[in-house]
Amino acid sequence: MLKLLYFIGVVWYPEHMPRSARIDAPGVLHHIIGRGIERRDVFLGDADRDDFIARLGALAQSGAWDVYAWALMRNHFHLLCKTVGQPVSVSMHRLLTGYVVNFNKRHHRHGYLFQNRFKSIVCQEDRYLKDLVRYIHLNPLRSGQIASLSALDRHPFSGHSAILGRVTRPWQDTAYVLACFGRRAMARRAYREFLAAGTRMGRRPDLVGGGLVRSAGGWSAVRALRHRGEAADFDPRILGDGEFVRDTVQRSDERFKQNLRLCPKRPAIACVCQKVCETFDVSPGELCAGGRRRPVVAAREALSWIAVRELGYSGADVARFLGVTNSCVTRSVAAAKRPDIGDVMNRISLHPSSRL
Repeated sequence: MLKLLYFIGVVWYPEHMPRSARIDAPGVLHHIIGRGIERRDVFLGDADRDDFIARLGALAQSGAWDVYAWALMRNHFHLLCKTVGQPVSVSMHRLLTGYVVNFNKRHHRHGYLFQNRFKSIVCQEDRYLKDLVRYIHLNPLRSGQIASLSALDRHPFSGHSAILGRVTRPWQDTAYVLACFGRRAMARRAYREFLAAGTRMGRRPDLVGGGLVRSAGGWSAVRALRHRGEAADFDPRILGDGEFVRDTVQRSDERFKQNLRLCPKRPAIACVCQKVCETFDVSPGELCAGGRRRPVVAAREALSWIAVRELGYSGADVARFLGVTNSCVTRSVAAAKRPDIGDVMNRISLHPSSRL
Protein backbone atom coordinates (compact mmCIF):
# COMPACT_ATOMS: atom_id res chain seq x y z
CA MET A 1 0.00 0.00 0.00
CA LEU A 2 2.67 2.53 1.02
CA LYS A 3 4.76 1.62 -2.04
CA LEU A 4 1.76 2.31 -4.26
CA LEU A 5 1.11 5.67 -2.62
CA TYR A 6 4.76 6.63 -2.99
CA PHE A 7 4.75 5.55 -6.63
CA ILE A 8 1.79 7.74 -7.56
CA GLY A 9 3.20 10.78 -5.77
CA VAL A 10 0.74 10.92 -2.90
CA VAL A 11 1.39 13.02 0.18
CA TRP A 12 0.04 11.14 3.17
CA TYR A 13 -0.82 12.74 6.51
CA PRO A 14 -0.71 9.69 8.83
CA GLU A 15 -2.83 9.36 11.90
CA HIS A 16 -0.83 9.76 15.10
CA MET A 17 -0.56 6.51 17.00
CA PRO A 18 -2.13 5.21 19.05
CA ARG A 19 -4.87 7.88 18.73
CA SER A 20 -5.05 10.57 16.09
CA ALA A 21 -5.64 14.19 16.98
CA ARG A 22 -9.04 15.45 15.89
CA ILE A 23 -9.13 18.02 13.13
CA ASP A 24 -11.53 20.79 14.06
CA ALA A 25 -12.17 24.51 13.72
CA PRO A 26 -15.20 26.79 13.57
CA GLY A 27 -16.97 26.22 10.28
CA VAL A 28 -15.69 22.67 9.79
CA LEU A 29 -18.28 20.14 8.62
CA HIS A 30 -18.19 16.79 10.46
CA HIS A 31 -19.79 13.44 9.71
CA ILE A 32 -19.92 11.81 13.15
CA ILE A 33 -20.66 8.14 13.80
CA GLY A 34 -21.07 6.58 17.24
CA ARG A 35 -21.46 2.81 17.64
CA GLY A 36 -22.47 0.63 20.56
CA ILE A 37 -19.78 -1.41 22.26
CA GLU A 38 -19.60 -4.93 20.79
CA ARG A 39 -22.31 -3.79 18.34
CA ARG A 40 -24.87 -3.73 21.14
CA ASP A 41 -27.99 -1.59 20.89
CA VAL A 42 -27.63 1.93 22.27
CA PHE A 43 -31.32 2.81 21.82
CA LEU A 44 -33.69 0.32 23.44
CA GLY A 45 -36.86 2.38 23.21
CA ASP A 46 -38.40 5.75 22.44
CA ALA A 47 -37.42 7.11 25.87
CA ASP A 48 -33.77 6.60 24.96
CA ARG A 49 -34.19 8.20 21.56
CA ASP A 50 -36.11 11.16 22.97
CA ASP A 51 -33.41 11.73 25.58
CA PHE A 52 -30.66 11.69 22.95
CA ILE A 53 -32.58 14.05 20.66
CA ALA A 54 -33.27 16.48 23.50
CA ARG A 55 -29.56 16.63 24.35
CA LEU A 56 -28.60 17.02 20.69
CA GLY A 57 -31.10 19.85 20.31
CA ALA A 58 -29.99 21.61 23.48
CA LEU A 59 -26.41 21.74 22.22
CA ALA A 60 -27.56 23.14 18.88
CA GLN A 61 -29.68 25.79 20.56
CA SER A 62 -26.77 26.77 22.81
CA GLY A 63 -24.72 27.64 19.71
CA ALA A 64 -22.27 24.76 20.06
CA TRP A 65 -22.88 23.53 16.51
CA ASP A 66 -25.23 23.66 13.54
CA VAL A 67 -26.98 20.34 12.84
CA TYR A 68 -27.92 19.53 9.24
CA ALA A 69 -28.68 15.78 9.28
CA TRP A 70 -28.95 12.96 11.82
CA ALA A 71 -30.33 9.47 12.21
CA LEU A 72 -30.69 7.18 15.20
CA MET A 73 -30.29 3.49 14.42
CA ARG A 74 -30.49 0.62 16.91
CA ASN A 75 -26.79 0.23 17.64
CA HIS A 76 -25.33 3.44 16.24
CA PHE A 77 -26.10 7.00 15.19
CA HIS A 78 -25.04 9.45 12.47
CA LEU A 79 -24.72 13.23 12.78
CA LEU A 80 -23.81 15.85 10.18
CA CYS A 81 -22.92 19.09 11.91
CA LYS A 82 -20.72 22.14 11.67
CA THR A 83 -18.58 23.36 14.57
CA VAL A 84 -19.57 26.80 15.81
CA GLY A 85 -19.12 27.74 19.48
CA GLN A 86 -16.94 24.96 20.88
CA PRO A 87 -14.81 22.03 19.69
CA VAL A 88 -16.74 19.05 18.41
CA SER A 89 -15.03 16.82 21.00
CA VAL A 90 -16.45 18.98 23.82
CA SER A 91 -19.94 18.87 22.33
CA MET A 92 -19.80 15.11 21.86
CA HIS A 93 -18.51 14.59 25.40
CA ARG A 94 -21.45 16.54 26.79
CA LEU A 95 -23.90 14.73 24.54
CA LEU A 96 -22.71 11.19 25.21
CA THR A 97 -21.78 11.46 28.89
CA GLY A 98 -25.20 12.70 29.91
CA TYR A 99 -26.94 10.22 27.66
CA VAL A 100 -24.98 7.22 28.99
CA VAL A 101 -25.63 8.20 32.61
CA ASN A 102 -29.39 8.35 32.01
CA PHE A 103 -29.37 5.22 29.83
CA ASN A 104 -27.67 3.22 32.57
CA LYS A 105 -30.16 4.46 35.16
CA ARG A 106 -33.15 3.64 32.97
CA HIS A 107 -31.94 0.14 32.20
CA HIS A 108 -30.27 -0.70 35.52
CA ARG A 109 -26.83 -1.24 34.07
CA HIS A 110 -23.35 0.19 34.44
CA GLY A 111 -20.20 0.50 32.37
CA TYR A 112 -19.42 1.61 28.85
CA LEU A 113 -22.12 1.94 26.22
CA PHE A 114 -20.30 3.25 23.13
CA GLN A 115 -17.41 1.65 21.27
CA ASN A 116 -14.12 3.52 21.73
CA ARG A 117 -14.18 7.13 20.62
CA PHE A 118 -16.81 8.39 18.25
CA LYS A 119 -15.68 8.58 14.63
CA SER A 120 -15.47 12.07 13.14
CA ILE A 121 -14.70 12.72 9.47
CA VAL A 122 -14.07 16.29 8.33
CA CYS A 123 -15.89 16.73 5.02
CA GLN A 124 -15.51 19.10 2.10
CA GLU A 125 -18.83 20.89 2.19
CA ASP A 126 -19.19 22.03 -1.40
CA ARG A 127 -18.49 18.53 -2.68
CA TYR A 128 -20.25 16.31 -0.15
CA LEU A 129 -22.95 18.15 1.84
CA LYS A 130 -25.97 17.03 -0.21
CA ASP A 131 -24.75 13.45 -0.58
CA LEU A 132 -24.06 13.18 3.16
CA VAL A 133 -27.50 14.52 4.07
CA ARG A 134 -29.07 11.93 1.77
CA TYR A 135 -26.85 9.08 2.96
CA ILE A 136 -27.55 9.76 6.64
CA HIS A 137 -31.29 10.21 6.24
CA LEU A 138 -31.66 7.03 4.16
CA ASN A 139 -29.97 4.89 6.83
CA PRO A 140 -33.23 3.81 8.54
CA LEU A 141 -34.67 2.76 5.16
CA ARG A 142 -31.55 0.91 3.96
CA SER A 143 -31.30 -1.03 7.22
CA GLY A 144 -34.95 -2.14 7.14
CA GLN A 145 -35.77 -0.16 10.26
CA ILE A 146 -38.31 1.77 8.17
CA ALA A 147 -40.38 -0.04 5.53
CA SER A 148 -40.83 2.65 2.88
CA LEU A 149 -39.83 6.13 1.83
CA SER A 150 -43.28 7.47 2.73
CA ALA A 151 -42.84 6.04 6.23
CA LEU A 152 -39.42 7.68 6.42
CA ASP A 153 -41.09 11.03 5.64
CA ARG A 154 -42.90 10.78 9.00
CA HIS A 155 -40.14 9.02 10.94
CA PRO A 156 -39.43 11.04 14.11
CA PHE A 157 -35.93 9.69 14.74
CA SER A 158 -34.04 11.19 11.82
CA GLY A 159 -33.68 14.72 10.48
CA HIS A 160 -35.44 13.93 7.20
CA SER A 161 -38.94 14.52 8.54
CA ALA A 162 -37.91 17.94 9.86
CA ILE A 163 -36.55 19.02 6.46
CA LEU A 164 -39.89 18.05 4.90
CA GLY A 165 -41.73 20.01 7.61
CA ARG A 166 -43.52 16.92 8.95
CA VAL A 167 -41.85 17.14 12.40
CA THR A 168 -40.89 20.38 14.12
CA ARG A 169 -37.24 20.64 15.17
CA PRO A 170 -36.45 24.34 15.76
CA TRP A 171 -32.83 23.52 16.54
CA GLN A 172 -32.17 21.69 13.24
CA ASP A 173 -30.87 23.96 10.48
CA THR A 174 -33.28 22.81 7.78
CA ALA A 175 -33.13 26.13 5.92
CA TYR A 176 -29.43 25.69 5.21
CA VAL A 177 -29.99 22.28 3.66
CA LEU A 178 -33.03 23.38 1.65
CA ALA A 179 -31.06 26.33 0.28
CA CYS A 180 -28.96 23.76 -1.59
CA PHE A 181 -32.05 22.69 -3.54
CA GLY A 182 -33.20 25.97 -5.02
CA ARG A 183 -35.91 28.47 -4.19
CA ARG A 184 -37.95 27.94 -1.06
CA ALA A 185 -41.21 27.11 -2.86
CA MET A 186 -39.66 24.17 -4.72
CA ALA A 187 -36.78 23.21 -2.42
CA ARG A 188 -38.63 20.57 -0.40
CA ARG A 189 -39.86 18.81 -3.53
CA ALA A 190 -36.37 18.88 -5.06
CA TYR A 191 -34.87 17.55 -1.82
CA ARG A 192 -37.45 14.75 -1.64
CA GLU A 193 -36.73 13.76 -5.27
CA PHE A 194 -33.00 13.81 -4.58
CA LEU A 195 -33.51 11.54 -1.57
CA ALA A 196 -35.72 9.14 -3.56
CA ALA A 197 -33.06 8.85 -6.26
CA GLY A 198 -30.61 7.73 -3.59
CA THR A 199 -32.65 4.64 -2.74
CA ARG A 200 -31.36 3.03 -5.95
CA MET A 201 -27.71 3.64 -5.08
CA GLY A 202 -27.37 1.15 -2.25
CA ARG A 203 -24.78 1.60 0.46
CA ARG A 204 -22.20 4.37 0.13
CA PRO A 205 -18.96 3.24 1.84
CA ASP A 206 -17.23 6.23 0.26
CA LEU A 207 -19.13 8.54 2.63
CA VAL A 208 -18.23 6.95 5.97
CA GLY A 209 -14.51 7.73 6.13
CA GLY A 210 -11.64 9.76 4.77
CA GLY A 211 -8.47 8.87 2.93
CA LEU A 212 -7.30 8.64 -0.63
CA VAL A 213 -9.53 5.84 -1.90
CA ARG A 214 -12.75 7.44 -0.64
CA SER A 215 -11.84 10.97 -1.66
CA ALA A 216 -10.65 9.89 -5.11
CA GLY A 217 -13.77 7.80 -5.69
CA GLY A 218 -12.41 4.26 -5.45
CA TRP A 219 -9.36 2.23 -6.39
CA SER A 220 -9.95 2.74 -10.12
CA ALA A 221 -9.52 6.48 -9.60
CA VAL A 222 -6.39 5.87 -7.52
CA ARG A 223 -4.94 3.73 -10.32
CA ALA A 224 -5.77 6.51 -12.77
CA LEU A 225 -3.76 8.92 -10.61
CA ARG A 226 -0.90 6.46 -10.73
CA HIS A 227 -0.96 6.20 -14.52
CA ARG A 228 -1.11 9.98 -14.90
CA GLY A 229 1.68 10.47 -12.35
CA GLU A 230 -0.41 13.01 -10.42
CA ALA A 231 0.12 13.81 -6.74
CA ALA A 232 -2.75 13.93 -4.24
CA ASP A 233 -2.75 14.77 -0.56
CA PHE A 234 -4.97 12.73 1.72
CA ASP A 235 -5.66 12.06 5.38
CA PRO A 236 -7.83 9.29 6.89
CA ARG A 237 -9.62 11.92 9.00
CA ILE A 238 -10.69 14.00 5.99
CA LEU A 239 -13.11 13.39 3.10
CA GLY A 240 -12.21 15.80 0.33
CA ASP A 241 -9.88 16.53 -2.54
CA GLY A 242 -6.14 17.05 -2.14
CA GLU A 243 -6.32 20.83 -1.96
CA PHE A 244 -8.99 20.68 0.74
CA VAL A 245 -6.96 18.12 2.73
CA ARG A 246 -3.79 20.21 2.57
CA ASP A 247 -5.56 23.43 3.52
CA THR A 248 -7.48 21.81 6.39
CA VAL A 249 -4.44 20.13 7.93
CA GLN A 250 -2.35 23.27 7.74
CA ARG A 251 -4.89 25.71 9.13
CA SER A 252 -7.33 23.95 11.43
CA ASP A 253 -5.41 23.90 14.71
CA GLU A 254 -4.16 27.47 14.44
CA ARG A 255 -7.49 28.86 13.34
CA PHE A 256 -9.48 27.10 16.05
CA LYS A 257 -7.20 28.28 18.87
CA GLN A 258 -7.33 31.82 17.55
CA ASN A 259 -11.09 31.86 17.16
CA LEU A 260 -11.65 30.51 20.68
CA ARG A 261 -9.44 33.28 22.03
CA LEU A 262 -10.78 36.16 19.97
CA CYS A 263 -14.37 35.29 19.24
CA PRO A 264 -15.96 32.46 21.24
CA LYS A 265 -19.36 33.57 19.95
CA ARG A 266 -18.75 34.58 16.39
CA PRO A 267 -20.89 37.33 14.91
CA ALA A 268 -23.31 36.52 12.13
CA ILE A 269 -22.21 37.20 8.56
CA ALA A 270 -24.93 39.85 8.32
CA CYS A 271 -23.40 41.70 11.30
CA VAL A 272 -19.95 41.60 9.72
CA CYS A 273 -21.48 42.75 6.44
CA GLN A 274 -22.96 45.81 8.15
CA LYS A 275 -19.57 46.81 9.60
CA VAL A 276 -17.89 46.22 6.26
CA CYS A 277 -20.43 48.41 4.49
CA GLU A 278 -19.95 51.20 7.03
CA THR A 279 -16.19 51.05 6.54
CA PHE A 280 -16.32 51.21 2.76
CA ASP A 281 -19.40 53.46 2.52
CA VAL A 282 -21.41 51.02 0.43
CA SER A 283 -24.87 49.58 0.98
CA PRO A 284 -25.52 45.91 1.83
CA GLY A 285 -27.76 45.71 -1.23
CA GLU A 286 -24.97 46.87 -3.52
CA LEU A 287 -22.51 44.49 -1.88
CA CYS A 288 -24.81 41.50 -2.47
CA ALA A 289 -25.78 42.58 -5.99
CA GLY A 290 -22.38 41.80 -7.49
CA GLY A 291 -21.37 45.42 -8.15
CA ARG A 292 -17.89 46.05 -9.56
CA ARG A 293 -17.19 49.55 -8.20
CA ARG A 294 -13.81 49.59 -6.46
CA PRO A 295 -15.20 50.16 -2.93
CA VAL A 296 -17.72 47.34 -3.46
CA VAL A 297 -15.02 44.91 -4.61
CA ALA A 298 -12.78 45.86 -1.68
CA ALA A 299 -15.68 45.41 0.75
CA ARG A 300 -16.49 42.00 -0.71
CA GLU A 301 -12.85 40.94 -0.34
CA ALA A 302 -12.70 42.11 3.29
CA LEU A 303 -15.97 40.39 4.19
CA SER A 304 -14.86 37.14 2.54
CA TRP A 305 -11.49 37.11 4.33
CA ILE A 306 -12.88 37.85 7.79
CA ALA A 307 -15.78 35.41 7.51
CA VAL A 308 -13.65 32.54 6.16
CA ARG A 309 -10.21 33.03 7.71
CA GLU A 310 -11.05 34.66 11.05
CA LEU A 311 -14.56 33.51 11.93
CA GLY A 312 -14.48 30.02 10.44
CA TYR A 313 -17.40 30.29 8.02
CA SER A 314 -17.08 28.13 4.92
CA GLY A 315 -16.75 29.62 1.48
CA ALA A 316 -20.20 28.20 0.72
CA ASP A 317 -21.67 30.10 3.69
CA VAL A 318 -20.28 33.40 2.39
CA ALA A 319 -21.22 32.65 -1.22
CA ARG A 320 -24.84 32.01 -0.27
CA PHE A 321 -24.99 35.25 1.72
CA LEU A 322 -23.48 37.34 -1.06
CA GLY A 323 -25.29 35.56 -3.88
CA VAL A 324 -22.05 34.75 -5.70
CA THR A 325 -20.20 31.57 -6.62
CA ASN A 326 -17.81 29.75 -4.32
CA SER A 327 -14.93 30.50 -6.66
CA CYS A 328 -15.72 34.22 -6.36
CA VAL A 329 -15.34 33.99 -2.59
CA THR A 330 -12.06 32.08 -2.97
CA ARG A 331 -10.69 34.82 -5.24
CA SER A 332 -11.88 37.51 -2.84
CA VAL A 333 -10.11 35.87 0.09
CA ALA A 334 -6.89 35.66 -1.91
CA ALA A 335 -7.10 39.32 -2.99
CA ALA A 336 -8.01 40.89 0.38
CA LYS A 337 -5.83 43.81 1.58
CA ARG A 338 -4.42 44.00 5.11
CA PRO A 339 -5.36 47.65 5.92
CA ASP A 340 -8.97 47.13 4.85
CA ILE A 341 -9.30 44.00 6.99
CA GLY A 342 -7.73 45.58 10.05
CA ASP A 343 -10.13 48.53 9.98
CA VAL A 344 -13.20 46.32 9.77
CA MET A 345 -11.98 43.91 12.46
CA ASN A 346 -11.44 46.79 14.88
CA ARG A 347 -15.04 47.84 14.31
CA ILE A 348 -16.33 44.40 15.27
CA SER A 349 -13.97 44.09 18.26
CA LEU A 350 -11.57 41.67 16.63
CA HIS A 351 -7.89 42.19 15.98
CA PRO A 352 -5.92 41.14 12.93
CA SER A 353 -3.75 38.11 13.48
CA SER A 354 -0.15 37.79 12.42
CA ARG A 355 -1.35 35.96 9.33
CA LEU A 356 -3.02 39.03 7.85
